[in-house]
Amino acid sequence: MKEYEIVPDPDAFGLSEVVSGVDHNGNDVELPVVVEKPLTLFLNKQEVVTMMTIGDYPEYLAVGYLLNQNMLQSDDIVTGVDYDEDLGVVVVRTPSKTDFEEKLKKKTQTSGCAQGTVFGDVMEKFDDITLDRDARLKTSWIYNLSKKINQLPSLYLKVGAIHGCVLCEEDKPLVYMEDVGRHNAIDKIAGYMWANKIGPKGKIFYTTGRLTSEMVIKTVQMQIPILISRSGFTAWGVDLACQSGMTLVGRAKGKRFQCLSGADRLEFDADPNQVADESKKFQRKAGQ
Repeated sequence: MKEYEIVPDPDAFGLSEVVSGVDHNGNDVELPVVVEKPLTLFLNKQEVVTMMTIGDYPEYLAVGYLLNQNMLQSDDIVTGVDYDEDLGVVVVRTPSKTDFEEKLKKKTQTSGCAQGTVFGDVMEKFDDITLDRDARLKTSWIYNLSKKINQLPSLYLKVGAIHGCVLCEEDKPLVYMEDVGRHNAIDKIAGYMWANKIGPKGKIFYTTGRLTSEMVIKTVQMQIPILISRSGFTAWGVDLACQSGMTLVGRAKGKRFQCLSGADRLEFDADPNQVADESKKFQRKAGQ
């Protein structure tokens, strides 16, 4: 794959809008802010969830969500993905009902909320997934990826209040997705990989957001053994990474990073003293 099969388009219609207000001095200001929209996902005739999203790539988001929740398997047949922008609905169709449709129906009838119990279904297969032990992560790749990704025009830099996720191979960014929730961005990439028959071998996952349990679980579901973030960790995220054998790298900014799981995959092939610190200009933009 070449670098950047998909890149953010921060100026795309409908992703942001300008709003007026005042600043700390009482001066009039106009700021671009991200737009979020509800998207209701159906698996055949069963409603699954309503997600708040920026609205781009709804088909990838829908399929990726179902894959990362174990509601679809990678070898399942999907006969169609239908999106209605006016209704804010996306329907993923399979030849016949799935087991998860029945599970969701029962959960909805008994508890009124399927999402609170779907987590258990995700964890059912967590211990059965074996990540590639031969995968390697060169420190030069971390530095190059951070520089390439953080300098690319994005909605993240334009308006803030959004997360980015990037599928990478060595030091090449391949697919860069954004959304108001990091979980949506990673699901879009899962859907893209499924649609384009891209396997996890040799892949690295990068995110601008925190390394939470959810991010680790979804990355393990995608069988990607390396997860990098410019942000920090949660304790449970680290615990699950250690449990799964994932390499977890956080706080990757400029020459600095910390690895709290899977450090045996690291190859220290770059001198940190030769790597420039992250510019203050970027830090200010990222903190918007």
